[in-house]
Amino acid sequence: MVDSKRVVVIIPTYNEKGNIEPLIGRVVEELPDAQILIVDDDSPDGTGEIANSLVSRHPGSVAVLHRQRKEGLGAAYVAGFLHAMEAWPDSEFLIQMDADFSHDPSYLGPMVEAAADADLVIASRYTRGVSIVNWPLHRLIVSRLGTAYARVVTGLPITDCTSGFKCYRAETLHAIDLKSIRSNGYVFQVETSFRAWRLGFRLKDFPIIFYERQWGATKLNLSIAFEALCVVARLGLERLFVRNASPRAPSQTG
Repeated sequence: MVDSKRVVVIIPTYNEKGNIEPLIGRVVEELPDAQILIVDDDSPDGTGEIANSLVSRHPGSVAVLHRQRKEGLGAAYVAGFLHAMEAWPDSEFLIQMDADFSHDPSYLGPMVEAAADADLVIASRYTRGVSIVNWPLHRLIVSRLGTAYARVVTGLPITDCTSGFKCYRAETLHAIDLKSIRSNGYVFQVETSFRAWRLGFRLKDFPIIFYERQWGATKLNLSIAFEALCVVARLGLERLFVRNASPRAPSQTG
């Protein structure tokens, strides 16, 4: 049984007014004692105001970090992680997930359990073939090619390099040095996993079924894709020419 008192769930939002309220309800059901941090990038659709109402509805469980403008997914996660580690310094696990129900909250507890012998658990759409519901073919092809490119260039030993559903041990995030992360779009997921792996932390695939959002629009665009190509290439050069960090002793888990 997962002790959810040790868990913080971080959810970035931008124009997710149709999703955030039911999602928070589901997260509370799955992890009733966890802390939930909504990181809103000044959503013009009123998501931030809905998030404020959820703080009142779930006192002591839900908090909101309001940012002044939209600065990208990576910046939102960095701000959320840093805020969470300062606000709840005794937390052992920090989970990141999307606000659009593409990440099923029923996986939250099992992902924490999977971290018993891992330092970073990555929810993967590709451990059992392709486990994605309602994606158009072109988007699936782009995702598969992007993950294959990232795996080959960086050497990451995981099946879904761009997954945004992850469970970190707190010590892993502390070691990564989040303020040094340069990437900001979806490639942020690749860079954070790469940093953890290069530091000797244990990465673990966790199979999930991924669902396309039912409300709202995807944030993917050409500038994000271009950033991914460049950042992955940089990480590949780092892998070739920069010496690994000193190997780290595995976490003591019980």
